[in-house]
Amino acid sequence: MIELDRRLNAFRPDLADVRLEGRVEASRFVEGRPARVVAPVADLRNAPQPLSAIDTQLLCGEAVLVFDEAEGWAWVQAERDGYVGYAPAEALSDMAPQPSHVVISQRTFVYPGPELKLPPSACHSMGAELAIVDFSENRGTTYARLASGEALIASHLRPLGWQADDWVAVAESFLHTPYLWGGTSAFGIDCSGLVQLSLLMAGRSAPRDTDMQAAALGAPLDDPAALRRGDLVFWKGHVAIVADGDAIVHASGHAMMVVREPLAEAVKRIARLYGRPTGFRRP
Repeated sequence: MIELDRRLNAFRPDLADVRLEGRVEASRFVEGRPARVVAPVADLRNAPQPLSAIDTQLLCGEAVLVFDEAEGWAWVQAERDGYVGYAPAEALSDMAPQPSHVVISQRTFVYPGPELKLPPSACHSMGAELAIVDFSENRGTTYARLASGEALIASHLRPLGWQADDWVAVAESFLHTPYLWGGTSAFGIDCSGLVQLSLLMAGRSAPRDTDMQAAALGAPLDDPAALRRGDLVFWKGHVAIVADGDAIVHASGHAMMVVREPLAEAVKRIARLYGRPTGFRRP
């Protein structure tokens, strides 16, 4: 059998995706059941245990295939980037409506109704996809209403398919966002999550993890002197976005937040622990 990346292929000794039949060994093969994320953020873990590490996160509205569900955990594969893991079953629904709009502000509150003075019932991150049923105005503010009757600020949303003009500007809007290992949202984000979400908001897809991005995102660059805005700098286990010729934006585990930093200083600091950059790419 060919060895497949378990992050991107749903297979275990007892169960596997039917699409992998003949490629992996498993006691049983099943077809994934379509569902969507209904929680603002769903942690995706590599084991069905609350203390297992967060590998990545799924945002509200993301489509998944569910292969198994037991003891409050669902074993799923995200349709957007193919990532496989365990999510809380309560964060998913088979009945969630098709999203119509995407959140474009860093975060946006969900109110019980079209009134900003009401205490919020939830909060969504940039990139969340929601099904809006209609719009209404209250004291000059336009609200977008969900089927539940809850409402969001309409100016924080755009119709699905909207694309940002400058994906690096999207990344820069995350400055000071806390660093979170496995994070993909405006509540907390890691280095490759920042790249993936920022590109997503500009209508471009990207693999999830740093090694995947370093191997397949865009085209390699041989000359670091030719770096320009939007290029990527890779280290072992880390990625940063070139903001201009001498500065980068990245989710830094050193600063524990998204920061703008001179590239030369980052190269010098990171070299002491992890070595020099391993490559450069232009997405």
